[in-house]
Amino acid sequence: MAHYVIGVDVGTGSARAGVFDLAGNLLGASAREIQIFQPREDYVEQSSEDIWRAAGEAVREAVERSEAAPEDVIGISFDATCSLVALDRENRPLTVALEGDPSRNIIVWMDHRAIEEAEEINRQGHEVLKYVGGRISPEMEAPKLRWLKKSLPDTWRQAGKFFDLADYLVYQATGNDIRSLCTVVCKWTYQGHIGSFGAWDKSFFEKFGLEDLFDGGKVTGHVRPMGTPAGTLTPEAARRFGLTEKCAVGVGIIDAHAGGLGSLGAVWSGEEGAPLERLDTALALIGGTSSCHMAVSMEPKYIPGVWGPYYGAMVPGMWLTEGGQSATGALIDCTIANHAQAEPLRKRAQAEGKTVYEILNETVARLQKEAGVGPELTEDIFILPYHHGNRSPNADPMAKGVVDGVTLDMSPESLARLYYATIQAIAYGTRDIVEAMNRAGYRIDRIYATGGGTKNPLWLQEHADITGCALVLPREPEAVLLGTAILAAVAAVAHPDIPSAMKAMDHPGESIRPNPSTHKYHQAKYAVFKEMYRQHLARRKRMEEI
Repeated sequence: MAHYVIGVDVGTGSARAGVFDLAGNLLGASAREIQIFQPREDYVEQSSEDIWRAAGEAVREAVERSEAAPEDVIGISFDATCSLVALDRENRPLTVALEGDPSRNIIVWMDHRAIEEAEEINRQGHEVLKYVGGRISPEMEAPKLRWLKKSLPDTWRQAGKFFDLADYLVYQATGNDIRSLCTVVCKWTYQGHIGSFGAWDKSFFEKFGLEDLFDGGKVTGHVRPMGTPAGTLTPEAARRFGLTEKCAVGVGIIDAHAGGLGSLGAVWSGEEGAPLERLDTALALIGGTSSCHMAVSMEPKYIPGVWGPYYGAMVPGMWLTEGGQSATGALIDCTIANHAQAEPLRKRAQAEGKTVYEILNETVARLQKEAGVGPELTEDIFILPYHHGNRSPNADPMAKGVVDGVTLDMSPESLARLYYATIQAIAYGTRDIVEAMNRAGYRIDRIYATGGGTKNPLWLQEHADITGCALVLPREPEAVLLGTAILAAVAAVAHPDIPSAMKAMDHPGESIRPNPSTHKYHQAKYAVFKEMYRQHLARRKRMEEI
């Protein structure tokens, strides 16, 4: 009898599900859009009920498309963005919105309403900050919780549970409140390296007025590694997913970290018995609305401005270093949307049955051919891509984007150049992160890339050329879903542990090599990129002194 497992991925804009066999082959997938609310600048909210509905629909359709019998699906697990979910004491949605809408009960990862709270925490300092690169981010949960307690005291008083989104989904599926070592270590300051399963340093929460966070089970100490069996599907969840109540549910993971599990196993391809340490030569780059840069090592590496080190938060027994860019796919889309050619480009793409990116890539290639140049097409456009702050390696949520080289040209060609320069700027940001990691002792020379950006050949080649690293794509493009399916397989005891499952289910695909002829140009542009941030800081300091 064949056995199958399901990975469910809840990203910023959709819930997706994929059915896999135990060798990592995707047999059926589906997706549903999810609602997102942006009532004001820096506020981004979602609905847990909407997400649970979308996940159920995606799973049912994925199973139908896979033609797997429900009784043959032995495991399921969930990944999600690191967003904060609030429920009341009856497990009903509890508002996080200033407008009071109870259906809006999730503060999304990219929400920056808690910048002041994050800065306050950083000014006062605490030992746990050593494990988040020295500075906590407003994208993490402690600043958001502090904002909730100060700004929505009724929500705080009525709260029954606060979850990271992946943990909420496991709770909904099983009825068991088990927190993932990944979510709580990476986003809640849990200390994964203490004892068997880690521990909370409650003095941190007491220092910032959150000592009652642990009262009444709002947040628990029942923390287990990803892929640990969390139980089986409840009758309601089994009906929703079209599966059986015997289906095992694995403790979940953050979405980017799932992408790491679903791609880094290819490092061991063709190397029987290769040790875990082999992973420290590789970086997992998961590109979507934002980008995450995941590297692991046997020893902790403390890198100012880069999140971590996080013990056991992705690969068991290893320390995770997590770099990131807060806006990448979102920045490319913003660049396009803000140009006069945005609407004509959209209509043309629709008429030709192409994506806007395909048309822009074709325009870039034509302009390069006409001018007899390569990346030099952008030589007079300089972009600092910090439109939503800098996550790494500067840990500066107050940073802003800069575009130098704007003219009065409103032609399609001007948009193509600006688009190309934006992709290059994002790649310079990745290089900045890789260099910070390698200075701290990593040996990264290959990037295992997955996510939306990897569907764009221009994005891929620029990242290879600018970082100097070969880019390796997974054989299975849906590596985030695969990473979560790996956890499902471990929970169902179909593979003995996560590394074994990675070796069995991850496989390398196409490789993109850097073009050495572009090195000199990108060296010069990268130097300008670094200088632009220094100048940006100087201007901010001057204005602060007024």
